[in-house]
Amino acid sequence: DPAFHKGFAHLAPLGLSFESWLYFTQLDELLGLAVAFPKTVIVVNHLGGPIGVGPYAENRTEHLAVWKDRMRALSRHPNVFVKAGGLGMPHFGLGFERSQKPKSEQLAPVWRPYIETCIELFGVERCMFESNFPPDGKTCDYGVLWNTLKRISADYSEDEKDALFRKTAASVYRLTDL
Repeated sequence: DPAFHKGFAHLAPLGLSFESWLYFTQLDELLGLAVAFPKTVIVVNHLGGPIGVGPYAENRTEHLAVWKDRMRALSRHPNVFVKAGGLGMPHFGLGFERSQKPKSEQLAPVWRPYIETCIELFGVERCMFESNFPPDGKTCDYGVLWNTLKRISADYSEDEKDALFRKTAASVYRLTDL
């Protein structure tokens, strides 16, 4: 929409970023913004919204391949960053929404492919871990979420962990005191 683009054009000159919460089916539209506005920082929330429920529960491998291809296309643009998290929301279709909440040992192997895909594509310099509470609370407790992310990143270097847990977010959001 031209009116949206006109407003979007004001973000970079004002030093503002754009937070995007969408589903993977909309990533091509976001790619269009990344191409049209290469000086505007764009943050893709919740891993770019892969869906695993409804019609996306079937042919899951096929849908994840499309998600990965679209994320790969976005990763080619240095103004695009990813928040790695939000996997506790039911739309991912990971099946942990029940009364007995899982431990981090159970979540880490299920969340790892999503998170590591984004880290491989964007690098730790453009990925940041996130909690998405309270929505993630449908799957796990707050501490379990962070312990899951610690398990997933256990084999990363201290510098890589620092980027994922702190440095990338501090840079993107210009938080100089962190």
